[in-house]
Amino acid sequence: MSKTYWILEQVEDVKFPYRLSIVGEGKVLLCLRVQEKWPGTKGQIFCLREEEREWTQPIAEIERVPVVSLRRYGKRLSIVLDRSKNKRCDFLFLKKPYKTREGEYEQIFWRTQQALRERRPRVKLTLRGAESLQILVDAGERYPWRFPGCELQRAVLPVGDYALLGNDGLLAVVERKTFDNLLSEFGRMSSLHQILGELESYPQSALVIEAAYADFLKADKLRYYSPSFAAKVIGELHAMHPNLCIIFAGNRKLANEWTLRFFAAIQSHEDDVPQPKVAEAIAEYGSGRSQHPWRGGAYYEVRKALEEMPRQFTISKLREACSDIPDMTLRKALNDLKREGKIRCQGKGRKSYWEKI
Repeated sequence: MSKTYWILEQVEDVKFPYRLSIVGEGKVLLCLRVQEKWPGTKGQIFCLREEEREWTQPIAEIERVPVVSLRRYGKRLSIVLDRSKNKRCDFLFLKKPYKTREGEYEQIFWRTQQALRERRPRVKLTLRGAESLQILVDAGERYPWRFPGCELQRAVLPVGDYALLGNDGLLAVVERKTFDNLLSEFGRMSSLHQILGELESYPQSALVIEAAYADFLKADKLRYYSPSFAAKVIGELHAMHPNLCIIFAGNRKLANEWTLRFFAAIQSHEDDVPQPKVAEAIAEYGSGRSQHPWRGGAYYEVRKALEEMPRQFTISKLREACSDIPDMTLRKALNDLKREGKIRCQGKGRKSYWEKI
């Protein structure tokens, strides 16, 4: 896998004597003219985008460092470099209206972790929250949580009990467990891992437990399990599902509240349209890395592929169209659509095929 590099070069310019580039996969993801080699104690440095004007060419390369992480947090592009010092920084992209005429102009500030700590800026959340949420509640939920002010809809979810619906599919899925629910799953761990594995396949997912972690360490509550065994089970869940957020909310009310705030933050991040160059840099950086190959979950990618299939099709044709998706997920989507009365299976054995109704 080719690396992404942070490249600092010297140029012949009095006000902006350095060019800073982030290059990956043979492409320039971001290129700025900067006033210092590193912000340091100055707090932040004003930058200019290179492509917006004519500049002199670099005369010498000062440093070339691999990039460990490049992510967007609201209007900030956050970067981590592969070195021990001066490794964390971010670029804040702002749009300001002109005072004397219509239109906007761009401001870019380069800031470091150390400088932000020393200046102690006013506490401000990156995400402002969302006004309206579309939440799907699984049809099997007998006593669902309450989400005031949200648009609720009952649906047969492939996994989980609650899901946040976006324009392009499911943005997040939450599996709800009471203390007794999770305790009963201890006796069928293989099945639980399968469920959590499917849950983990979504862009954002969480297992929210209506109990405290301490409850699973109290012998009088565990019936025939020991606190030591319960602790090992929970440790195994965290270790085997690193992309799944596991929350011990304490009780039903707090679990409900956590899920609402979780969904609102995700929707806010989705609605926060990034500066075009930031979005382009993130897309290019992520294209060469191991990220989830589908948006909205594998299950919904299968259903989308099924819509493009002819009226009669075989499962082998579906496998060709969804080569990156597990066979278990393919079969689950087919069986769910069969129960919904949208497709049916014809024939037996190798001669069997599926037919849309």
